Amino acid sequence: MIDLNGKRALVTGGSRGIGAAITLALAENGADVAFTYQHSAEKADAVAKSIESTGRRAVAIRADSADPEAITRSVIDAVSALGGLDILVNSAAIGHAGTIADIEVNDYQTLMDVNVRAPVLFAKAVIPHLAQGGRIVTIGSALGERVPFPGITAYAMSKAALTSFTRGLSRELGPNGITVNLVQPGATDTDANPANGVAAEFQRGLTSLGRYGEPHEIANAVVFLASPAASVITGAILTADGGAIA
Repeated sequence: MIDLNGKRALVTGGSRGIGAAITLALAENGADVAFTYQHSAEKADAVAKSIESTGRRAVAIRADSADPEAITRSVIDAVSALGGLDILVNSAAIGHAGTIADIEVNDYQTLMDVNVRAPVLFAKAVIPHLAQGGRIVTIGSALGERVPFPGITAYAMSKAALTSFTRGLSRELGPNGITVNLVQPGATDTDANPANGVAAEFQRGLTSLGRYGEPHEIANAVVFLASPAASVITGAILTADGGAIA
């Protein structure tokens, strides 16, 4: 059953795109939700109001996922505001286009800090607060399994790392009754990769369905994995890419 009543969730990067859809979907299914954002207080406020319109509690926390101290503080703030945590969704991520020959070292490091180190540090900070039935869900990318065009190698590397992170952490936390899973979206209609963008037609052509995904479709997968309905699923990689890597 998809019932999150009484659950408390923290979603990283929850103020826009897929992250915003996840925060709202969790709330619509009964969870109180804290979420992090970095830049737009206005967008964060709008997401918080959407959560509150469902009757659930909302906590918006400004935090830079590239900053380890900010990660630790955001978890402390979420636990304090919600009285604990049951669900962590690692959604915050950045993209970087460019070849390995051209990428700047600082850009590469920031990409890895946000896309790889941050999920690890968020999990490390949240684990002491998770009890039996706890959930960790991370948002990866279908590009972590297939790199169909040049110029995204570093980004794909960062997402591929999440597969081992998920599988390994599921082994570590399984004895405590905590599940750890990965959702891999394909092309999804967001501000960062709009369905009417310059490369959209090419990306649609890679899929079996011939279309972009919608943020709420990715959110639905996360809600399922966060719910009691997925109690025996852990260490799993759920690809939601319209068949792009089929």
